[in-house]
Amino acid sequence: MDLTSYAEWALRLVNDPDPPPALRPLRDELAAVFDDAAAGDEQAAVARLNALLVRYPVRPQLTDHDGRGWHLHLAEDDAARSAMGLASVVAELGVDRLGRCLEPRCGQAFLDTSSNRSRRYCSPRCASRANVAAFRARRRNGA
Repeated sequence: MDLTSYAEWALRLVNDPDPPPALRPLRDELAAVFDDAAAGDEQAAVARLNALLVRYPVRPQLTDHDGRGWHLHLAEDDAARSAMGLASVVAELGVDRLGRCLEPRCGQAFLDTSSNRSRRYCSPRCASRANVAAFRARRRNGA
């Protein structure tokens, strides 16, 4: 069962500047997991995820909705799905796969699914923006 899609749902919620009022506390809790991971505090990120998993227990369900035969889905609880998705990414790939964009004007959360753990920006746009800024700074400084 691939839970990455649930982690991506959590990512969209963390990056949503105006989620529904009922999801704002969850967004803040999930954002704190990404903040801890980006700061290199693996223990704190895992402790937060474990607390979310206790508070929002996961309820898997069998379904055959798409003609692929029976397969598992997580129940329709957004909090449980997002906590479980992030927990599975951490378990399979490591806490260092949760990050925050290094472009100074951005700071959005991202999942690093690159093969060499090299992702530093949330999107190619932010990477380009940071590279152009660094290039211009070098030119100004005569390098």
